[in-house]
Formats: sequence, structure tokens, C-alpha cells
Amino acid sequence: MVNEKIIWAYLEDVYDPEVPVLSIIDLGIVRSVHVKNNHVNITITPTYTGCPAMQTIEQDITVKLAAEGISSYKIETAISPAWTTDWMSESGKLKLKEYGIAPPQDEVDKSVLFSDPIVVPCPKCDAPNTRLVSQFGSTACKAHYQCQECREPFDYFKCLR
Repeated sequence: MVNEKIIWAYLEDVYDPEVPVLSIIDLGIVRSVHVKNNHVNITITPTYTGCPAMQTIEQDITVKLAAEGISSYKIETAISPAWTTDWMSESGKLKLKEYGIAPPQDEVDKSVLFSDPIVVPCPKCDAPNTRLVSQFGSTACKAHYQCQECREPFDYFKCLR
């Protein structure tokens, strides 16, 4: 008998193809799981509308469910409410840092328009002396920084709210 707790556990094994250290649960894109009469409904929200990874994530969910013997399911995409980095798990943020990507800071970065840039500590040496290289990193949800202490470049997972 399939239940929601089991499905959530299965989804822990589905990873973001752009940041393979994060499960889709860590990332916070799984909005809901409902099971009724052994039929599973999963709702996911992209990190931003048009995210190219969503098709791969849906395929990976399908593969995982099939591997677990689940054939009756529906995967829906909801764009409202919009995804926010607040939905990321704390363990996901720690995994980002250990992987070498600075996790989102607690405040939304509006510095481009209004003030000095936010301080993004280096994920490798924890130095706060970093500089923004580009608002656009390896993917649209990341910015590119460089540490002025250890000189290492790194991505910063942008804070979105």
C-alpha cells in the first residue's frame, strides 16, 4: 500500500540535474504529495518559470516511481505561488556550501538597484571578503563570485522571495 510518507522518501532520491548534490526535496520544489486509492498526485514548482531542468526532473520522478512499482500517478507543475529560496531545506543549504556553492543569504539581494552588495561568504574558506563577478552564473538561479582571500571563484545561489 502506497502512502504519502513513502512517496516523500522516494523523492529524496531524485536530484536536481543542475545541482546534483540537492534532492528535489532539499531544493523545495515539491509542493505536495497526495495519495488516494493508490493513485499518486505530485505537485512541483520550478525555481523560475521556464527552468530547463524541470522536464528532466519530471522524467527522473517518473523513473523513480516506476522503479518502485508505482504506475498510477500524475505530476503537475504549479507556478503560483512562485518558488522562493525560503522553501529550501537547511540541510540543502549546508549541502550547497559543502559542494562549493554559497547558499542563499537571509536577505533578498536588491543591491543592484539600491545599495552596496550583500556579503556572500566564500563557501570554501568562509571569508566575507568576496566580490560579485557577474549576476549570472552557470545557471540563471546563480550569480558568480570570487573570494578575495583564497582567490577561488564560486557560484552563489541567489536568494529569491
